[in-house]
Amino acid sequence: MLLADFGTTYCKILDTRSDSSPRIVATRDLDRSFRADLATGHNAARRSLRSINELTALARGGLRLVDRPHFVLLDCGSRDIKFVRIENGRVTDMGWNAECGASMGFTIELLSTYYQLDYATIPAPATGFSVTCGVLGMSHIFDAVVSGIEEAEAVARFVRGIALNAHRFAHEPDELFLSGGLCANPLFVASFPCRVHPLGRFVLLEGLLATLDQE
Repeated sequence: MLLADFGTTYCKILDTRSDSSPRIVATRDLDRSFRADLATGHNAARRSLRSINELTALARGGLRLVDRPHFVLLDCGSRDIKFVRIENGRVTDMGWNAECGASMGFTIELLSTYYQLDYATIPAPATGFSVTCGVLGMSHIFDAVVSGIEEAEAVARFVRGIALNAHRFAHEPDELFLSGGLCANPLFVASFPCRVHPLGRFVLLEGLLATLDQE
């Protein structure tokens, strides 16, 4: 069974017949003829025999990975942010924000390349910019650099602002589980004002596996 999470920037693929672990392919490099048996994510309906909603995949993946009856799971992708709240093993709330979370993950990755920054070496700042959109929020960075703030500090404040916005979107939990590629960004994880448990970038694939288990 060929499973796929079709992200805007990266696709996560698992062949249950042969792969020991998922593989990551840049979306622009994925062959146009590629088709999955079961998929979720951007363009999943076009590129698979069967697809399920991303929030459904997120919730099922969280329930498969998190051994708790109550938790909040936040997914931060290149294009948008999503969350699910689980209480007594059932989904009680969820949200999907493609506007205020627009290009959040993509912008953070782009900035590291542009300014040649290693996020693992930058401490989380005490304050962050007010950021509700990854693309539009970049103006804060340029204004700060012009005013004399170091580039790394300006970008760090931007990243913290993004994290604070995502936290508010998830209704400000005291603790949350994090899904997506930004789990590998130490600055982003440290910028949340709550306890964070990174689950990695394959949570939605776990949701597809959970879907197969239920059938």
